[in-house]
Amino acid sequence: MDTLTRMRAFIAVVENEGFSAAARKTGRSKALLSKYVRELEDELGVLLINRTTRQIALTGAGEVYLSRASAILADLESLNEEAREATGEARGRIRVSAARTFGDAELGHSLVDFAVAHPEISLDIHLDDNFVDLVEEGFDVAIRMTRLSDSAMIAKKLTSLDFALCASPELLARLGTPSHPSQLTSYPAVIDSNSRMFSNWSFRNPESGEPFPVPVSGQFTANSPVTVRAAVRAGLGLAMIPEFVVRADIVAGRLVTVLDDFMPQEAGIYAVFPHRRHLPMRVRLFVDFLANWFRRCDGRRNGSAVAVGDLAVVPQHNGATPPPPAY
Repeated sequence: MDTLTRMRAFIAVVENEGFSAAARKTGRSKALLSKYVRELEDELGVLLINRTTRQIALTGAGEVYLSRASAILADLESLNEEAREATGEARGRIRVSAARTFGDAELGHSLVDFAVAHPEISLDIHLDDNFVDLVEEGFDVAIRMTRLSDSAMIAKKLTSLDFALCASPELLARLGTPSHPSQLTSYPAVIDSNSRMFSNWSFRNPESGEPFPVPVSGQFTANSPVTVRAAVRAGLGLAMIPEFVVRADIVAGRLVTVLDDFMPQEAGIYAVFPHRRHLPMRVRLFVDFLANWFRRCDGRRNGSAVAVGDLAVVPQHNGATPPPPAY
């Protein structure tokens, strides 16, 4: 058995915090993984893992070996990618993290369209509204709906993220239409707890462009924009919600937008990936496909294409609690 196979077994056991979990993750038996790690230790002449009946713990030698072995396997993967690219072929798997809101909305069709166009590339898509650490959790790319801040993460802008302040026509007929955001303190709000704005909605002065917050409150809070949309349609209040979630309702007249001139405009949808010496060809192909997909989508909706592809930086998780995404 070659050393690389034993190294991969060792790393899998450490990353999954045990032989049983690693066996489930890799599809290999617990006994086989234990055999590989034991053979690696025999080959090195050192103990890498302290084993107990309940847990494992790295030895000092194991910590050193894990760091170097991980780097070696990453370099090997990059080498393999470069060799495959020399043939002009993009193959393999892409692990994608995206907000559930993205996947469940029409935007999720971009992922399906990529899979149809590139059957040689497999997509492993994880939809989760929680902020994920790309490096720690092994993702190649994340689709994030956010406002930018300083970071070491690299991003490519796919499209702008527009928000709409919506209400049902019945609610506005009953309470009147607000003419300034400050009036919202006397209106019921439907609050999306996934949004970074939560109950402190952000608006923009149409003259100066300066942002300003307005506190809101209401009886209905949910961590799903789809549920928020349903509550707004039922007349429970106004909501600040991504425009793509309510676009069909606005067109059909089920919902009405208000205070359009005060809406913030700095958010965007980004493809985010960590710093790497060599970005795999399949990931570059995926990101470029999404950028073109959104360009076509925006062009159909607006009558002309919007600028996409701007490189930028986005929040990175560095152990501390990360700033939440715009959505």
